[in-house]
Amino acid sequence: MGQMIKVGMADLKICKAPDALTTIGLGSCIGIAIYDPSTKISGLAHVMLPDSTAIRNNSNIAKFADTGIQKLYDDMIKAGANKARMVAKIAGGAKMFEMPGASTSINVGDRNAEASRAKLKQLGVRLVAEDCGLNYGRTVELYSETGEYYIKAVGKPLKII
Repeated sequence: MGQMIKVGMADLKICKAPDALTTIGLGSCIGIAIYDPSTKISGLAHVMLPDSTAIRNNSNIAKFADTGIQKLYDDMIKAGANKARMVAKIAGGAKMFEMPGASTSINVGDRNAEASRAKLKQLGVRLVAEDCGLNYGRTVELYSETGEYYIKAVGKPLKII
């Protein structure tokens, strides 16, 4: 077992087996895991918002699904990952605050998940599993040896996707 590398909020990192990546406290945020099973290069991004184009003078590309996933993908290709073999798994996108009478258009979690799916599709990265929505936060761990994506939530059994 290698080291566990922490990915902060609005952050992204890549690693190679035997190392693993983790990010804690995914509420409405999405943890996007991309993995190349052949080179065992993995990447994890913790995105907070769906669309960078809505904000001017944006310098933090990892904060947004559109730019964060693009950067993660580019970094993995640079590190030697093969785009034809890359697969993705996503988790998070919870509805953390139930607002009576609120329309779904303000549900950032849903929009983050949708934007993440759309960007992966645009890049041609197959989304093979996801654990999104509901109303609880998640901590995730991506193991580059196996590509397993562990999802932990308080009071819930460990889920591996």
